[in-house]
Amino acid sequence: MRTLRIGLCQINTTVGDIEGNTKKILDYIERGKKAGADLLVFPEMAVTGYPPEDLLLMPKFIDANLKAIKRIARATTSITALVGFVERKKDIYNAAALLHNGEMIDAYCKTFLPNYGVFDEDRYFHVGTENFIFTLNSIPIGPSICEDLWYPGDPIRTQALYGGAELIVNLSSSPFHAGKSASREKMISTRASDNVAIVAYCNLVGGQDELVFDGGSLIFDQKGELIVRGKQFEEDLVLADLDMEAVFRMRLHDPRIRREKSTNGEKDLRKIDLPDRSPSMKKRPPIPKRENKPLDRLSEIYSALVLGTGDYVRKNGFQKVLVGLSGGIDSALTASIAVDALGKTGVVGVAMPSPYSSKESLEDAKLLAKNLGIRFLTIPITEVYRAYLKTLAPSFKGLKPDVTEENIQARIRGNILMALSNKFGWLVLTTGNKSEMSVGYCTLYGDMAGGYAVLKDVPKTLVYELAGLRNRREGKAVIPKNVFVKPPSAELRPNQKDEDSLPPYSVLDPILQAYVEEDKGVEEITKMGFEESLVKEVIHMVDRNEYKRRQSPPGVKITHRALGKDRRLPVTNRYQNS
Repeated sequence: MRTLRIGLCQINTTVGDIEGNTKKILDYIERGKKAGADLLVFPEMAVTGYPPEDLLLMPKFIDANLKAIKRIARATTSITALVGFVERKKDIYNAAALLHNGEMIDAYCKTFLPNYGVFDEDRYFHVGTENFIFTLNSIPIGPSICEDLWYPGDPIRTQALYGGAELIVNLSSSPFHAGKSASREKMISTRASDNVAIVAYCNLVGGQDELVFDGGSLIFDQKGELIVRGKQFEEDLVLADLDMEAVFRMRLHDPRIRREKSTNGEKDLRKIDLPDRSPSMKKRPPIPKRENKPLDRLSEIYSALVLGTGDYVRKNGFQKVLVGLSGGIDSALTASIAVDALGKTGVVGVAMPSPYSSKESLEDAKLLAKNLGIRFLTIPITEVYRAYLKTLAPSFKGLKPDVTEENIQARIRGNILMALSNKFGWLVLTTGNKSEMSVGYCTLYGDMAGGYAVLKDVPKTLVYELAGLRNRREGKAVIPKNVFVKPPSAELRPNQKDEDSLPPYSVLDPILQAYVEEDKGVEEITKMGFEESLVKEVIHMVDRNEYKRRQSPPGVKITHRALGKDRRLPVTNRYQNS
């Protein structure tokens, strides 16, 4: 009976930390050996971290990565591994190194280079043109990298139907957005059943600037049925014993391979027979059973926000974060996520009441900090605000108060947060959500001042859902109940409410999703049941505030199309979509 023990090494790498990534890869190789694995698979570009962006334009960076892959190869004396790295020939390639018996045997180069959404691989890499399979323990295996698997044809089809590959192995760094894991699983299942091959998919995990990689590595059998699923949003060594005879038996009943070969002839496919290794006489340790259920939608999103925030803070060398606590839902959720990412000792909350701050909001902020167990500071801004007004009075003489005076308060708060950041080395987390960022309901150098925007891609209505999830997980109202029920307000003037300036969020968010994420126009959105004048007004607000968003901090991407890296529009732009 032909079997193969495979290990998917779902690791959290750091872009540019070639030494640290290499040590982690070597550690997992040792773990794989102890687990009795025949083949280990690592994520796409595991050596460099993904995406390295313009680091790829630095020759010394490429050299360091090549030196690292040679070092990793030497550790494979009793195991075979596929490791993502950057290959250099006449150009550079997104590649998978085939390592065996202490040597690098060959490298598979990625065929399909994504150049949409957050991807721009055409900017850096040459397209791989040479396809191959390799044979390990009499088992033909086809390597591929991320996007290669998303296409129903080559290179996978040639590997399976012409080369006889019974196992397709995919190295991936696939960023998360809500709903993607389900569509990804459906796609991989289809590839497995279409090609009558086991498909093993190893995905990166961790946060990198705006992106979060969710792990969730997968193995599907030749029928398209799930064998095993890796943990989501955490590192994992996913082990499975694959029954390769089952693939051969099923193929005997499937005439497609014979028909393809007789109809189209042989394809250009190189075949590598790996040198035999002396089989280990040690009995393999049993593979522990694992839970195979995926996270639900809200839990996925919340986990992505926690992982993205924690990794951004830690990988950039910060120990603590600072959150301005207004007593509202956005700052409450931001602080809760920060505590879950960094622990309560890693988060400091500060309330900065103004003349218009309600007593209830200050009490809610204090109660939240107490419930989370974080340090809480109170720094009133009233006297500073009055000093500003006095200083500006001669210049503003004869003019009525307006949004200027509101923004002064927000900017005073931004200054205080940044002063604390400078003095103590704390990273400021901004608290604005996607709804506000989309329409510009935020203040440059005020509530937008900070290093990371946790909720940048989270619509306001989803903020409430996630806050509710956080309380349910705790089994009590960590986020005070009053925060959920009071009308949203910036509290920058007497009796101010968000709905004075914006439609209700239950109306605004669907319009924003249609326009920002789905590129629908006025007519299409109006047909969804919204007033045409309102749709035009919202679109106008989105379009005219691109300059603000361009100056905002990075934040976790959790939707199909995020503001910033995902949605790239010119600031100077006279096109009127409305």
